[in-house]
Amino acid sequence: MTVTAISGRAATQQIEHFDVAIIGAGISGVGGAYHLTKQCPGTSFVVLEAHETFGGTWLTHRYPGTRSDSDLYTFGYGFKPWTSAPIATRAEILDYMGEVIAENGLDHHIRYRHRISSARWSSDSRLWMLEGTRTDTGETVRFTANFLWMCQGYYRHSEGYTPEWSGMKDFRGRIVHPQKWPEDLDYAGKNVVVIGSGATAATLIPAIAAECGHVAMLQRSPTFFRTGRNAIPLADELRELGIDEAWIHVIVRRKILREQSVFTRRSFTEPEAVKQELLAGVRAHLGPDYDLATHFTPRYRPWRQRIAFVPDGDFLEAIRAGQASVVTDEIESFTETGILLRSGRVLEADIIITATGFNLNVLGDIDFEIDGKPLIFADTVTYRGMMFTGVPNMAWVFGYFRASWTLRADLVADFVCRLLNHMKKKGVRQVTPTLRPEDQDMPLLAWIDPENFNPGYVMRGMHLLPKRGDKPEWQHTQDYWTEKDEFPAIDLDDGAFVFE
Repeated sequence: MTVTAISGRAATQQIEHFDVAIIGAGISGVGGAYHLTKQCPGTSFVVLEAHETFGGTWLTHRYPGTRSDSDLYTFGYGFKPWTSAPIATRAEILDYMGEVIAENGLDHHIRYRHRISSARWSSDSRLWMLEGTRTDTGETVRFTANFLWMCQGYYRHSEGYTPEWSGMKDFRGRIVHPQKWPEDLDYAGKNVVVIGSGATAATLIPAIAAECGHVAMLQRSPTFFRTGRNAIPLADELRELGIDEAWIHVIVRRKILREQSVFTRRSFTEPEAVKQELLAGVRAHLGPDYDLATHFTPRYRPWRQRIAFVPDGDFLEAIRAGQASVVTDEIESFTETGILLRSGRVLEADIIITATGFNLNVLGDIDFEIDGKPLIFADTVTYRGMMFTGVPNMAWVFGYFRASWTLRADLVADFVCRLLNHMKKKGVRQVTPTLRPEDQDMPLLAWIDPENFNPGYVMRGMHLLPKRGDKPEWQHTQDYWTEKDEFPAIDLDDGAFVFE
């Protein structure tokens, strides 16, 4: 690290320089920091985090019951064994990340309460200039970095997505988005309506149902769910045999990944069979007389949207016990005392929870410039979902939809470290992804094919995302089982990389 000073009107401000700047201390940023220490020794780096501590999603999401919807054997890092139940609570995940930070001496690399607002690349200096604010003091902070590693996640942490419905101002109760859960919310004995049927709703409802008067989950259309025990029998048996946790982690991780690969492939090759298997899992909890056709049979094939895992069927058991119910209808308007549905039915409510998703955030709401010109990411083409044409010395972590986010974060980290070492060996300071001559006439398409995957937050934000081509190099394939072999084999001297 080096420090320079610039003169301002009020005072002299310091600019710190690092070889690498990581934006975000969530699961991706902490993992990236670990990989830098192990694979690029001697590289100076800083992790800039806007919040008061590490965690990302697991820090900002504080609603009751917050837990992973992926197993921690694959959502956890490949280098750090997971030793508890596969579906983990928010607190367990934060403890796990804290151990990674402490065990690897990452603490002194992280700057908390540093919100970055602009990133400007200069081809003259071949540096990124980052500017932001200390959220605790209000002072301006500036950094320069040779390489920028965006690990800030994919949605806006400050607010969730809530549609505008007619009559919302008339409702006399409280309207809450889970992403901004108020600590003083008293739902004991209250009638609660949860709008939405994704992983958040399926997590929140069983956590509050026993205390509420009643909870109704209101959905426009059904969602697929997977059910099963929150346990891995193989892991438990290996522990009973005294097998080292590192070995257990590797073995169980491989088992889960193989099973996920088979399930994902079958969702494309035999979607009806997979659909019936998923519905049978739900039926086992709700009984033979429950109206699955109306409330739990989606109109889309499995895996066209993310499938939430319901550990031990807790969400479904709350329905079976009469503590919760599902209403499949559309909202006509809010009323003073609840929600009027298109069918004419009224849902009475004291509290309405809008579990309606995220606001897609492309690269952290940071203003980007390349040599003084605003950078519009939608005008770029993605290189394997982690770099962008015409954007020098920058990588982005965007994980998987059909597998754990961290699997891709680890793959990207390995690639970035290999790229940095390659640049050092070549004696170059700049790398820019560029379409090769054979790519110039390639059709450019939306970042992801809506027929392949189409969650609402992606569809709403598609216009903000980079384009993709019709070749694997210029796509975010969403296929871990292919990328785990392709990424280590990427030829860094390929014409898609221009070094200077």
